[in-house]
Amino acid sequence: MKLLADAPHRYLDADAIVDHETPAIRELAGSLRENTAGDPAFARVAFEYVRDQITHSWDAQDPRVTLSASEALVAGTGLCYAKAHLLAAILRAEGIPTGLCYQLLTDDGDNFMVHGLVAVYLDGAWHRQDPRGNKPGVDAQFSLSGEQLAWPTRPEAGEVDYPEVRRTASPAVVAALRGASSLLELYRSGLPTSL
Repeated sequence: MKLLADAPHRYLDADAIVDHETPAIRELAGSLRENTAGDPAFARVAFEYVRDQITHSWDAQDPRVTLSASEALVAGTGLCYAKAHLLAAILRAEGIPTGLCYQLLTDDGDNFMVHGLVAVYLDGAWHRQDPRGNKPGVDAQFSLSGEQLAWPTRPEAGEVDYPEVRRTASPAVVAALRGASSLLELYRSGLPTSL
């Protein structure tokens, strides 16, 4: 799939969601960078940190709803969206252009939800990565040679890979997460079903 993106330098800014100017994120990014040789190695280490050290809220049944990168880092948990925001913040803090991407997925063919991931600009191209967190049946890996996302889309089930690489989080995602006081409430009121 061809990703649609602006010039890479436009994916380095901080905002209220991808808040990489936060001291804790800058410190983490610097410490992860210390033992790596080059941007691809650092991006892999950052990806694995977010995937493996920040729990997926639903998998952990953690009721807290986090949205910004710094909220996910402090809480140590987040849904796919917050984990993507944190990975984008860590990479942007160290000068790697990183955007936000989305998929529309379903588990039953009737109920759809938006899933969040990132695209990193390395080796002259955009590469989507999914730091959601692995579990039985989910094996997302960092790759610059071919995607290994948590869930490849199934067009026959109505699933969609949105090709846009966004500089900022989807307003629908922000509204859904900011409007929920707990994970259970968020799931009851509904995860975003469109961008």
